[in-house]
This record gives sequence, structure tokens and C-alpha cells, in this order.
Amino acid sequence: MGIVTASLALVTMIVGASGNLLSSSFAQGEQKLTANMTDKEDVVGVHSPDFGSEENIDSVNGDVQRSGITNPTLADGMVENQNATTIKLNTTKFQEINKSQFKKAPEFSQISGYINTPNNNSPITLSSLKGKVVLVYIWTYTCINSIRPMPYIHDWDQKYSDKGLVIVGVHSPEFTFEKNYANVNDAVQRFGITYPVILDSDHGTWNAYENNYWPRYYLIDTQGYIRYDHIGEGSYDQTEKAIQSLVAERAAMMGANEISFDANPTTLIKPGSLYYVDLSQSITPEIYIGYNTTRTPLGNPEGFKPDQTVSYSIPSTKNFKPDTVYLQGNWKNNPDNMELQNDTGRILLPYHAKSVNIIAGGKGGGVVFNDDEEGGGAAAASTAKIPNKSLGADLSQDGSFRIDGQRLYNLAIHNNYTAHNIVIDVKGKGFQFYTFTFG
Repeated sequence: MGIVTASLALVTMIVGASGNLLSSSFAQGEQKLTANMTDKEDVVGVHSPDFGSEENIDSVNGDVQRSGITNPTLADGMVENQNATTIKLNTTKFQEINKSQFKKAPEFSQISGYINTPNNNSPITLSSLKGKVVLVYIWTYTCINSIRPMPYIHDWDQKYSDKGLVIVGVHSPEFTFEKNYANVNDAVQRFGITYPVILDSDHGTWNAYENNYWPRYYLIDTQGYIRYDHIGEGSYDQTEKAIQSLVAERAAMMGANEISFDANPTTLIKPGSLYYVDLSQSITPEIYIGYNTTRTPLGNPEGFKPDQTVSYSIPSTKNFKPDTVYLQGNWKNNPDNMELQNDTGRILLPYHAKSVNIIAGGKGGGVVFNDDEEGGGAAAASTAKIPNKSLGADLSQDGSFRIDGQRLYNLAIHNNYTAHNIVIDVKGKGFQFYTFTFG
């Protein structure tokens, strides 16, 4: 899954019955989440199967569920200390909400598996969660746009689960291998996910919610109404405020006079982390490798040859095209990937980003050579062994990595958003790669 930058205007619509998301005193009293973005909250990272190509666009088109969060507090209802914000609740205001303006959330549909659910991964339904505030998070495990929000979702789970919030990750795959229960379970363990995850392998729930994006959040109140709807990365402060508002509403309707929230800020996501991105930057779009999935041609003159094994050679040129993949070796052209047919091969890619990831599987591994921070140039990198100064999270100190499953591998994290290049010396017949993604 790649990045598309989009205006938030059509991505998240919040229409409160009282005209406000939260009271001004509540907003001022809350400790702001430490977002790993610029102050431009009108930028999101999102991926959709409907995008004909990855590009910067002004808005995400299509129908977006209109959602509402109402003011949960009295004007003088805030009390602060170092660790918590306490809110006096206005129960009458909640009781006056006209919920006819909201859409009922559909039931989970065609679920093929359960992870982290009660009673040894027993089935759960949305109706069984009535009385809770439910955050439905639609994601898929190889999607970088779905991966980067994970620290925030984990934080919300820790802060609000004891106040009635239940997070349900709906895993809706893009690639066929993402339907495999063991693959999803491995990803859940690798990312440290502890909230329930349900496998929507046939996109039954995806379709029931009329969704078309990774990631997407639906925040559902205690009566099953969708009260907040957000597409893509970013706006974490806004989403947390929506969660706070609905758990406050739940508390008030249960007879509570006040509610307290943890005022400690979220742990800072450091620039050297896989989870970091500055969505205001110009970043290479996702590059698909497979004759059925590709959106851009190969740099090699032979191009794609469906279902054939092609002997590719990296051209002897100093003018490699940016955002273009070049291959060396014998590669079989599969519908959604390239598969190495001999023992060694090479992949070269000039790109513009701070980090680069590859979705890969099969067998073998590789050694990664990144340019130096001055920019060695793709032509130099195609032949020289430039020391790896930007080791990705999945590389050993010698720049190597081994395929241990069909997943995303982080190959480089640089210090800046600028033009870079990467060379992967692939070792092992059966190495498959599907896409490059960037951050």
C-alpha cells in the first residue's frame, strides 16, 4: 500500500448535533498527542484499490459517512492535575442527541478467523459489543499506511479500554497471501497487537461498510451508531478526541457525573522509526511489480512478459529514471510479483523518500546497498559496493536480510527526504517481490 496525500475536507466529516466536537475547555485541558507529522492535519496517507495510479490528489472522492460528535461537558467542568484531566458530564445534553442523523453500523460479515478474541479466539460479533464504544480499524498487514498508525491505536487501547472502548482490527487483505491465517497471526504477534483482530479475507465486512480504503476508522457508540468516520493516516488528535467524547457519553448514560482521562502525551515517534512519516513531503508513489498489478513500466527495455522467464540486464547508463525498478538476472513474470529463477539477481531503484520498504516472500534473501548521504547516484550504485549508512529495521549490520515470511521488509531509513537509490543483491532461487513502498 502506498501513500496518497489528500485534503481532509472530504476525508473526515464531523457534524455535531451541538455544532462542536468538544467544548473549548475540554480541548484546552487535553494533552495533545505527539503526532509524527507536521502541523498540517489536512494531509493523510491512504491507499485504495480504485486508484488507477498513486499520485498526489486534492481529495478522496466518494461517499463518506457523515458523522457526529457532541459536546460532552459543562463549561466549567474541567479539573486538571499533572497526570489526568477530569471532566464534569452533562447527561441531559447526551440524552437530547437525535441519533436519526447517524447510520447504524453493519454487523461483521463473512469472517474467516479470529485472533486475540476471548475464549481462545472464539467468534465475536458487533452486536455482542453493544454497550461498548467500538473502534473498527480496517487494515492489512503489508500496507505501510496501515502499519504507521499502530502506535496510536495501541495507545488508545491502553488509555480507554477500561472506560469502555473496544478496538477491533478488521484485516481485509490486498494480496492473496494476506488471507492466510498463519501469516496474519505472525503479523499480529510481530506488531505487538493485543486487541481483537478478525479476518475479513473475502471482504464481506469491507463491502458491508461500503469501504474502499486502507486504513479506515469507524467509531461506533454504545447503541451501534457510526459517530465518527476517518480515512487514512493522520488526524490522531481529532480521532482521540472523538474517542474521549464517546466514552464520556457512555459514562454519562451509565450515571457517572464525571470522567477522567490520562493527560500524559503519547510516546514520541522518532524520525528513525518505521512508524515515522512526514506526509507533507514529496514521496515516491508505491511501485507494484507484477504484470497484472503494475502501474508503471520496468526500466529494462524487455519490460513485462506475462508468465515468461526473462533474462534482464541493468542498462549501462548514467540516466536511470527516478521511481523506476531495474532488474538483473532471470526473473519469472508472475501476475503480482517477480520471482528469481537463478541463484543471484539484482534490483536497482532510484527513489525520493526518507525510507523504503519491500513486500517480499518466497526463499532466499539479499544484501542491500544504499547511497551515501551525499547521494552517490544510481549509476554508481549499480556497480559499486557503497557502504550502507542507512540500515533499515529488517537489515543486519552487514546490510543483509533473509526472507522469513510473506511480509513487508524495511530496507532503509535515511536522515532526509531527498533523492536516494537502493541496490539489492538478491541471493536464492525463489525470491519473490511484490511492491516497494515509501515513507
